[in-house]
Amino acid sequence: MKIDSIQNGIVLDHITAGKAMQIYYDLGLDKLDCSIAIMQNVKSDKMGKKDIIKIDKNMDVNLDVIGYIDPSVTVSIIKDGVTTEKKKVALPKKLINIKKCKNPRCITAIEPDIPQIFKLTDENRRVYRCIYCDAD
Repeated sequence: MKIDSIQNGIVLDHITAGKAMQIYYDLGLDKLDCSIAIMQNVKSDKMGKKDIIKIDKNMDVNLDVIGYIDPSVTVSIIKDGVTTEKKKVALPKKLINIKKCKNPRCITAIEPDIPQIFKLTDENRRVYRCIYCDAD
């Protein structure tokens, strides 16, 4: 299979196999009007298998969304066919309007305009807790 290189855009690489579609939808890539290539279960020497997403458009991507789903992702910015910048994504310390609180008694369930904010409380287990009610 051959996927052409992109001239101007973004490549999300080193995605854990099986997580590309979640990143695709959570970043809102399904709403873009440009070419997007999603490769799943690509052979990788380091990871065994990985997913890759190529976006044929320069845009701002929410690194917190990517880091929450898969902190092993590498984001490459491509300009004129050359990688001009590479960013390593990390597990975000705080999530704002990325995750919703499951607690029906939380203030965010009653007041829809309040932002959904979660703080990372356990980095090893990747546990986030609501700052309002402490639910995970």
